[in-house]
Amino acid sequence: MTEELLFLDRAAMLACASDVEVYDTIARALRHHAEGAIRMPPEGYLPWTNEAGAYCRSLAMLGAVEADGETPVRGVKLINAATSNPGLGRERAAGISLLFDHHTARPVVLAEAGWLSAARTAGYTMVSLRHLGPVEWDTLSVIGCGTLARLHLEMLGTAFPQAKTVHLYDTDPARAERLAQWLTRHCPQLVPHIAPSARAAVGAAPVIVTTTTADAGYLPAAWLEPGTFVAHVSLADLLPDAFLTAEGLYVDDISLVADNPRRVLGALLRDGLVGAPGIEPGVGHAATGADNTARVVNGTLGQVLTGQVPAVRPRGGHVISNPFGMAILDVALLDAVHQVAVRRGLGQRLRLY
Repeated sequence: MTEELLFLDRAAMLACASDVEVYDTIARALRHHAEGAIRMPPEGYLPWTNEAGAYCRSLAMLGAVEADGETPVRGVKLINAATSNPGLGRERAAGISLLFDHHTARPVVLAEAGWLSAARTAGYTMVSLRHLGPVEWDTLSVIGCGTLARLHLEMLGTAFPQAKTVHLYDTDPARAERLAQWLTRHCPQLVPHIAPSARAAVGAAPVIVTTTTADAGYLPAAWLEPGTFVAHVSLADLLPDAFLTAEGLYVDDISLVADNPRRVLGALLRDGLVGAPGIEPGVGHAATGADNTARVVNGTLGQVLTGQVPAVRPRGGHVISNPFGMAILDVALLDAVHQVAVRRGLGQRLRLY
């Protein structure tokens, strides 16, 4: 008896991508999440500091989508990152993902996780923007101009053909310039403008996407014009007052956010400044309905998709989408890619023994 699995490197993943409906795959997984047809054990988290003094971490994230009438999908993502990587010409994060066979529990596919993780994050932003963003818009701003920003803009050109202009800002002007050049070649429908500051970028558009590696907040509520939607994709760009004054505040999974005080919203939940409906007593310090709670999280994006909670779009204030990052989205997207790879005969067979 031998054991084999299918290996998909980034080239194979990209070859499959054209046949994968990322938006629909992510939206379907989010609905399953809202319906309780998923499982996500606590993630493994291992942090350290490298010789350059940069923050490094390893995350192990298991997830399962077990919807009635569908083949169960189970897997894990191991994704590591170092904040010093971009300065070395490397992507900040990289790793591997696995899917497990339902009957034998054996791994059946091993895939490069960097693109997969970025694609599911960008797909989540597209879904949130579709359901929570301004009714009409044609301009957006992207703060942080690395790999994640590029994938967002690539997807956005297809998902939102009305988008015409993008304002770019990065603490490294050369990185913003490279992204602008890439857009001119690959996404000519988007006209790039390089903003002189983060504040200028925020004030230039009603749709803001943060894709930075910032570990300290810098973006206050005062910068956000009425009618602004913020996809707070990265960890710490928004300052607390932006959350406290939002007219709409949505997450991907309330428990995941509440259990992680390393992120701004998690700290606000811990301190009871933001309430979290659905959190059981004793989880964190966000006592739902407490007298000192300034506002309550509206709900999850999946609940919006299933109609369990209403969608609030920005009008007189701002709306924030603040995903934590769910393993079930990686698992669902890898399953879709795997199906394409098998159908088209892509990838490399690896023998374990």
